[in-house]
Amino acid sequence: MTVECMFLVDTGADFTVLNKATLDALQTTRLPPSEQVAGVGGTARSVDVRATIWFFRDGPERVAFHGQFAAVTDFRALDMSVLGRDITHHFALIVDWPGKVVCLVGQNHRYSVTSG
Repeated sequence: MTVECMFLVDTGADFTVLNKATLDALQTTRLPPSEQVAGVGGTARSVDVRATIWFFRDGPERVAFHGQFAAVTDFRALDMSVLGRDITHHFALIVDWPGKVVCLVGQNHRYSVTSG
């Protein structure tokens, strides 16, 4: 089953965590958690799920991350799924707050910053 969800990019998160809405929408087997989920708000009950996270690129190609991801079991624990360093460490991360753009730049690509 394919589920579209938004992620909060959290450079301080050790690993990716799906929120309860995404967990329910996936309708997949829930496994015992391999990690405890904790953050600023404290700890939260979680399960693990096997899933593929797809990122869309410019053009028709997509990038897939297959794995076992944590998912919280309480709606109050996370408003939005969190993209953690288990995935983001594969990219250069550019956050352009005024332009409202977050870019994950792949290892075979480069970027430059110039004055306009």
